[in-house]
Amino acid sequence: MKIKSIIAAALVALVVSTGSTTTLFAQRKSKSLVVYFSRADENYGVGTISEGNTAILAKMIASKTGSDIFEIVPEKAYPKNYRECTNVAKDEQRKNARPAYKGDIDTSGYDTIYIGYPIWWGDLPMVCYTFLEKHDLSGKTIVPFCTHEGSGLSGTDNNIKKLYKNVTMKKALVMTGRTAQNNRSEAEKQVDEWLKK
Repeated sequence: MKIKSIIAAALVALVVSTGSTTTLFAQRKSKSLVVYFSRADENYGVGTISEGNTAILAKMIASKTGSDIFEIVPEKAYPKNYRECTNVAKDEQRKNARPAYKGDIDTSGYDTIYIGYPIWWGDLPMVCYTFLEKHDLSGKTIVPFCTHEGSGLSGTDNNIKKLYKNVTMKKALVMTGRTAQNNRSEAEKQVDEWLKK
């Protein structure tokens, strides 16, 4: 009984000295997660790039929100040539394919999931569906973000919402790949404004 009292007193002292209980759980992982798919190499509107447009946004969002981050990396890489890649993407979409990806992450401990992707043929890349269908995100807050070159969001937020029960969908961040790739200050400004909503 005496030991319990000492432990309780020590915890109270710690909470009082720090002003909150959050420091007690400093080793706990973030409650939010950024999951994204992005492709470098030759891209429409920006040429050959070393980092994908969506990856740039994903890293900004993770940094600004303190989120953990997971990249969806296909087991079979998409072609580096833009036209060849679009042909593969269209074929996957036509077949409703679910390409495999490398590694995985346990999403059960997260309350908020930011999901990032480029718009390919008016939809998410099929490898994103592989991830989304593998993880039950019901009851969580889902925050989509995408890059595009003219097609906008293309209703992909609704496509994601249909996969789960009782999810809270937040307004998506929709940005051109050119802005993400070539105007980082503007991209960061848009990310900041979106995160405030």
